[in-house]
Amino acid sequence: MLDMKPLRYFIALAEVKNFHRAAERLHLSQPSLSRHIAALEKAVGTQLVERNTRQLMLTPAGESFYQDARKILESLQQAQQLARDTAAGKSGLLRVGFTMYSAHSVIPEYVRLIRHHFPNIALELEEAVTEDLPDKVLAGEVDLAVLVEGSARVGMQTLTVLTEPLCVAMSRTHPKARSRKLQIEDLRDDPFVMTSASAGSRLTAVIMDYCRAHGFEPMVSLQVRLQHTMLSLVNDASYVALVPSSVQQLKMDGIVFKPLADAPQVNLAVAWSSDNRNPCLNSFIKLLIQRHAAV
Repeated sequence: MLDMKPLRYFIALAEVKNFHRAAERLHLSQPSLSRHIAALEKAVGTQLVERNTRQLMLTPAGESFYQDARKILESLQQAQQLARDTAAGKSGLLRVGFTMYSAHSVIPEYVRLIRHHFPNIALELEEAVTEDLPDKVLAGEVDLAVLVEGSARVGMQTLTVLTEPLCVAMSRTHPKARSRKLQIEDLRDDPFVMTSASAGSRLTAVIMDYCRAHGFEPMVSLQVRLQHTMLSLVNDASYVALVPSSVQQLKMDGIVFKPLADAPQVNLAVAWSSDNRNPCLNSFIKLLIQRHAAV
């Protein structure tokens, strides 16, 4: 610990204005305290205490030095606490990358968790497409990415955080929009809009495999990079799309979401670099592991 004893001794003396009582408070002998104050005055280069009065008084220089000494001590204590909190992963910056899908599932929960458990951690959120997230993690641009399980790469660790079914997104004017539940075969002749194989990565593969398992190749009429664009096309045209069920929270005008019989399940995971040494990341991952172990 930094040696702030001379300042502490002087502050105690300035507050009680009595060498004897100050020495008792500090658990020092009075001569020892007098020597420390004299040494401090020598270091400062001026007299801080009037010793020739019946009641101890601070000189004008001593009054000024007292105010500054208190501020210095408070700042040092705050700095020491901040350093300890940062090392312990209780303070600092956590950067999280995510896709539009996770923005409506786990991201709001994670923001609440950080605020509740780690109020001194600043959270930086960056929305991106799935294909970019692993690169951002490995390059250290984000500490943590929320993505479809199976999208991670070598050098990354993952934790499954959510499993949810896919559902159908379609225009309210679509002929099948009044159906309560759909079979995937009902969409055999409908034009699909999907994120491109590169941008959608694992999710696109899940959708293609699901359709093929039910005996048909989906008619992919449009491929887009951004998921918002995909939903806009569903809204403005006759296309259909398969999306995670949590996207229903988006509540876009003109779009309805229909459950699928025998819907495929999609796992959402958090992924991080094995080389990441951010203490905030370690704290948050431990919290997520505890929460999922308790479920």
